[in-house]
Amino acid sequence: MFAIIQTGGKQYRVSPGDIVRVERLPGDRGDEVSLTQVLLVADDDNVHVGRPLLANAAVKGEILRQAKAKKIIVFKKKRRKKYRRKQGHRQLFTALQIKEIIV
Repeated sequence: MFAIIQTGGKQYRVSPGDIVRVERLPGDRGDEVSLTQVLLVADDDNVHVGRPLLANAAVKGEILRQAKAKKIIVFKKKRRKKYRRKQGHRQLFTALQIKEIIV
């Protein structure tokens, strides 16, 4: 069984037991999270597709950690113009362990 969920402007394919890194969600380590923006749920025989979302469907998960991703460097340069800009960015994320999918 798997589901396609939407959170943080991105879509993820999840199954029970998976660990996914999503955009920062409010909560602390060990908290239960319910993601209600479910686009599709599929099990062995049935496929439920939302238009665009499934009503009464949810994905339950547990927050494993709240952290920052590795730093990326944003470097802009225009040759022969003495223009250089260097900037770093660390994206905040939440690691979730998917517990169950409710249809």
